Amino acid sequence: MAKSKPVVNPYLPEVATILETIQETPTIKTFRVRFDDESAMAAFSFIPGQVGQLSVFGVGESTFVINSPPTRMECLQFSVMRAGEVTTRLHGLSAGDKIGVRAPLGNGFPYESMKGKNIVFIGGGIGMAPLRTLLLFMLDNRSDYGDITLLYGARTPADMAFKAELPEWLSNAGMSTTLTIDTASPGWEHKVGLIPNVLKDLHPSPENAVAVTCGPPIMIKFTLMALQEIGFKDDQILTTLERRMKCGVGICGRCNIGTSYVCVDGPVYYNSQLKALPAEL
Repeated sequence: MAKSKPVVNPYLPEVATILETIQETPTIKTFRVRFDDESAMAAFSFIPGQVGQLSVFGVGESTFVINSPPTRMECLQFSVMRAGEVTTRLHGLSAGDKIGVRAPLGNGFPYESMKGKNIVFIGGGIGMAPLRTLLLFMLDNRSDYGDITLLYGARTPADMAFKAELPEWLSNAGMSTTLTIDTASPGWEHKVGLIPNVLKDLHPSPENAVAVTCGPPIMIKFTLMALQEIGFKDDQILTTLERRMKCGVGICGRCNIGTSYVCVDGPVYYNSQLKALPAEL
């Protein structure tokens, strides 16, 4: 997978200021941040799919994908689902507050080898975050890629992140977007159905295509099955496992799957690579 070398010591966080927060859903909050050290910000580079460790000083740190694209460096964006002590404390922060950022960590999407191919994005809930960075990167380099298809779903309309961007994605002539929710909801004008079932209905062609999927584990499991039923091969399917990352530099040993360390070898994997690992997912 593609990898960008950190420009800062990966063990030391860069102090950053929160510029803006967006309450995406009742449990997901987006943070737009910028390093206080402008020289570090200017030198910073990363690849779509790489992650950062966000730290609340005196509390701890957690791993989140950088979901802004490297083509838009006004700030770095992270979307955080409230699930534990660190994420709860992060949700309590506002514009002007300070956090620590260790980034970039891990490997990114192989966007160079994806050039000239049709790209199928399949995201569920917070799983849209890692897809967003690659999607926007490809839209900003539109001539390098073939057809771009996005299928994004959630349990309910309220559970969909990036709502402010959905109208733009739906109207963008450079991509085809389908939205779905699990069960019917008043006022919902798009698809209703589980993501794998809607994917099979859409039936994107596997010819000269790469599928990129991320979401809850159960969604990924059945989405992979649906993609294979449609005709996608294992080396045409990418997913990301950043939720398994711990220290971010392969030292703590808590993210390994067999001999593979998600911090170092991931978080982006082809399905063919995952199939070669022990069945621990």
